[in-house]
Amino acid sequence: MALGMVKKEFLEALHFVCSVEFWRMAVLWAISLMISYWQLFTQTLFPQKIKSYPRCYPSTTSIRPVCIITGATSGLGAAAAYALSKEGFFVVIVGRSSQLLSETVRKIKDGNENAHVKAFEVDLSSFQSILKFKDSMQKWLLDSGFHCSVQLLINNAGILATSHRLTAEGYDQMISTNYIGPFYLTNLLLPLLRDSPVSSRIVNVTSFTHRSVFDIQVDKDTVSGKCLLRSKRYPCGQIYEYSKLFLLLFSYELHHQLCSTDQVSVIAADPGAVQTNIMREVPTSLSCMAFTVLKLLGLLQSPESGVSSILDAALAPPETSGVYFFGGRGRTIKSSALSRNIKLARELWTTTSDLLLQSQLAPGESDPS
Repeated sequence: MALGMVKKEFLEALHFVCSVEFWRMAVLWAISLMISYWQLFTQTLFPQKIKSYPRCYPSTTSIRPVCIITGATSGLGAAAAYALSKEGFFVVIVGRSSQLLSETVRKIKDGNENAHVKAFEVDLSSFQSILKFKDSMQKWLLDSGFHCSVQLLINNAGILATSHRLTAEGYDQMISTNYIGPFYLTNLLLPLLRDSPVSSRIVNVTSFTHRSVFDIQVDKDTVSGKCLLRSKRYPCGQIYEYSKLFLLLFSYELHHQLCSTDQVSVIAADPGAVQTNIMREVPTSLSCMAFTVLKLLGLLQSPESGVSSILDAALAPPETSGVYFFGGRGRTIKSSALSRNIKLARELWTTTSDLLLQSQLAPGESDPS
């Protein structure tokens, strides 16, 4: 029995190594990560070019700030939830598993007896689940006597799927979880962020892997992931890259829309290479090998260390918006030129909005307006 399982895992690993996706992830992602660190290095050579921001901790004298963190049951999300609970936030954690949510709440309170935490079970790949969460969130705020607003939203949830799975709306599950879901959730919660009596913020957790995309069309088939499903083998690495690029383009477009009229800021945060369970669908031997190599190169971080760029973004001065945090210590760098393409960002916004409208009007779907 054990021998059979070892043989099966070996064959799966061998099959994955022989795929284009493996070499794409091994080579292009390594180069993308090194480009980000190269930017940090060049900044140290020219100190006048360093762009860093201090952390500004929230005041809890008027209201206790409410922070929503998606994908908060493990890894970076759990680390961010714990850290922000210690800074006085009422932390709302969002995840797909009720059991893991309960365990995370317990762990946070074990480490911080003064923590204020609330958990909601939400599937970011499901529009109906997101809509239900928005309604439940509003009701909870009113029933709890809070000001009906949110001060911080951290879109952290993300998956790296290695097999093709569709959502109820017919979209690729990975791109829905990593981008379309956060787009929908953010727009639904925008009124609560705008109603905040103090400055509020949206932090989108992206990835250096977005640099591996050199050209892209943002039509409906691409944004929904359908165009990539024509390949014989599921292009997991490419779809992951697309989802993180889309999230970054969305961040910059939302920043441009809000910067002149609202007190809502939008920031992208890239934690770098972090040892989380995001590679759980990759054959174990290969994920362990990748982590070992990154650790030997000094590039692998624990969630407690990797969360620094997310905390830098969350706690940056209120006027900070439209920047890309990477490397901790409040430091920012430039994302890829493609991610800063204003025309592409606007086209992506329109295409995603059309997809959502199409899904909302489909038979059996309720209209969330």
